[in-house]
Amino acid sequence: MLRGRAGIIVAITIAALLLAAGARSAPGVFLTPMTVGTGFGLTTLSAAVSVGLLMFGLGAPLSGYLMDRQGPRRVATFGLVLVALSFGLSALIQTEAHLFILWGVLSGLGTGLVGSVLGATVASRWFQARRGLVTGVFGAATSAGQLMFIPLLTLAAQGAGWRMASLGIGVLALLLTPVFWALLRDRPAEVGLGMDGRPLDPAAPVIVPAKPDGNVMRRALRSRDFWLLSITFFVCGATSNGIIGTHFIAYCGDLGLTAGYAAGMLALMGAFNFVGTLGSGYLTDRLDPRLLLAAYYAFRGLSLLALPLLPPGTGLVFFAVLFGLDYIATVPPTVALTARTFGTANVGTVYGWVFFSHQVGAASATALGGLVRESLGTYGPAFLAAGVLAILAAGLALGVTRQAGVRAAAA
Repeated sequence: MLRGRAGIIVAITIAALLLAAGARSAPGVFLTPMTVGTGFGLTTLSAAVSVGLLMFGLGAPLSGYLMDRQGPRRVATFGLVLVALSFGLSALIQTEAHLFILWGVLSGLGTGLVGSVLGATVASRWFQARRGLVTGVFGAATSAGQLMFIPLLTLAAQGAGWRMASLGIGVLALLLTPVFWALLRDRPAEVGLGMDGRPLDPAAPVIVPAKPDGNVMRRALRSRDFWLLSITFFVCGATSNGIIGTHFIAYCGDLGLTAGYAAGMLALMGAFNFVGTLGSGYLTDRLDPRLLLAAYYAFRGLSLLALPLLPPGTGLVFFAVLFGLDYIATVPPTVALTARTFGTANVGTVYGWVFFSHQVGAASATALGGLVRESLGTYGPAFLAAGVLAILAAGLALGVTRQAGVRAAAA
């Protein structure tokens, strides 16, 4: 169990990730109410959501670079301030310019600074023996954010309206900001502790943390493993946050189901993703991460291929459970492979760019999913294409070099 200061670090990081996940899930919940309340078309709203996802992705390499050099405490605190401002002001949206600036650019950047590489950076800086498990816990926090926020935001949007629900997210971010700043520390040495929160041995030699490699991205761009991790994570974003996270509620509406029922299905996914991501973190500490990634992507692909064939009701519950187990399970093995290949001191920078590819995939699937629905009148072809991509990603994951990560990290 995690006790003492290490437990506090994990707890406050979880709180920030919960909020970032809830804020990032808001566009999917508000998509339908905003078409009625603003007069914006689905294509326009999907495009704004895509901008938000893209900025969320751009926030990843930026925050990773800054966290490797300035520490996660300063960077994520600034991100929380941006979340508070962007969601608070989003309650006043009147024009498409407001929509793209507030709902797209600022909210995407703010949630990106908080929710993209914070967990990976904290896990790499604070933990060694339990790094995979803690990474899984942080991934599960993202699922829990959906579990808590999606039903609440749906009820708030139906009751007080999406504008008040957006304002509520801004207020929560504002309240969390000073608490996060007061409790988080960049490294265990700052509070006299060693890795995993263990007490330092006064007789042991002082170990100076490795400094970030200024040329790490030059090395990464020449690495086949970096591109394989980036491409597979692109598919991860497209098949999770992009097509399901944004369009699943609207898809359920096409089936004649209520928004509350659809939100419940997403919450069910979040609940089982909590279990799946924790399990993935546990397995990542013990098994070959490449094999785990291949299994996760293959399983996801089969789930997506089956989705258009499932009837409303029990079939969608079955899908929510299976897809939920796999929703963010790819994160712990991807972070582990990044750390092994490029070193823990460079996780923020390199994983930031890998995560950026995830968000490019999410943004692409969000925009194309809306376009397919408006053009063809159905989401079916979009789900089938996403399923094929996931199965292809399973094969690519096996191409990551098995032991290169250990040698490179040691170097």
